[in-house]
Amino acid sequence: MGVTFSVAVAGATGYVGGEVLRLLADHPAVSIETVTAHSNVGVRLGSLQPHLVSLADRQVVDTTPEVLAGHDVVFLALPHGTSAAVAAELGDALVIDCGADFRLTDPADWAQFYGGAYAGSWPYGLPELPGQRQLLADTRRIAVPGCYPTAVTLALAPALTAGLVDGHDVVVVAASGTSGAGKTPQPHLLAAEVLGSVSAYGVGGVHRHLPEIRQNLCRLGASQPTVSFTPLLVPMSRGILATVTAPIEPGLSDDALRQAYRDFTAAEPFLWLLPEGQWPTTAAVLGSNSVQLQVTLDRAAGRLVAVAAIDNLHKGTAGAAIQSMNLALGLAETTGLNQNGVAP
Repeated sequence: MGVTFSVAVAGATGYVGGEVLRLLADHPAVSIETVTAHSNVGVRLGSLQPHLVSLADRQVVDTTPEVLAGHDVVFLALPHGTSAAVAAELGDALVIDCGADFRLTDPADWAQFYGGAYAGSWPYGLPELPGQRQLLADTRRIAVPGCYPTAVTLALAPALTAGLVDGHDVVVVAASGTSGAGKTPQPHLLAAEVLGSVSAYGVGGVHRHLPEIRQNLCRLGASQPTVSFTPLLVPMSRGILATVTAPIEPGLSDDALRQAYRDFTAAEPFLWLLPEGQWPTTAAVLGSNSVQLQVTLDRAAGRLVAVAAIDNLHKGTAGAAIQSMNLALGLAETTGLNQNGVAP
């Protein structure tokens, strides 16, 4: 790599900021210059992110536009609703927002699910969407997808783009680890509450990722998608396993279904259609940017069943951010990203 890009990470003390830094630390084309947070200013990064050994002696500085200005790339791993004001001051830098501020294209969806002022939308950092790579290659602003929408979208994308489903009556049940809720201490995330228990939350069409899922299905060709989404909290730190079902035409064959998934994933560096009979697991994608997929027909119910597994902090957030950064900087898309997971 002949060129090195200077990088700042805002929100460096949280789970997402920590994962972005972990991946950037081994990226051959970037230099991490600045790590910031609104709290813990002046603290040694290693006391808050002890796994980041190579960055342990960095000092956390305040998140201000003045501090972030002058870098080639700025990652924003900030609370929802706070990125817009910072990004507005960053000029020509490549700004990659890992929060929700710029994901939604409909102001009414933002008002209903997030509230507050609508900041607009940026090019969406899911390169696997048809036509998205060119958009990402020509932008200086990127909105990183939500973790649930990533898993759900990629589970159903091959069937939608092939016209095997139309996006109506989609039912999603997706289990996530506790890191998806962030690093702020919350009573329902205590080990005593989570271990040995599985719970549903955001039930009944109120989860904030629902409009993003619908938006993505529209991008894939659905005209009026309807989605029932039930997220589950499970006792693990990382991972999402999404089970997605949708009605099919009676004549759809198993061969046609699998061929659609083979065609969609064939040239994708991070999408893996598993052999028949093998089902995705969150353990297999731990620490990787890979997505494991499997699909089958439930003929008795007249529905397609697709299952996707991702690491919610990696492909679900930080990995997508760096994958998109690579495209925007003209680098090979896979630079600095792992296809292989960690086991056991």
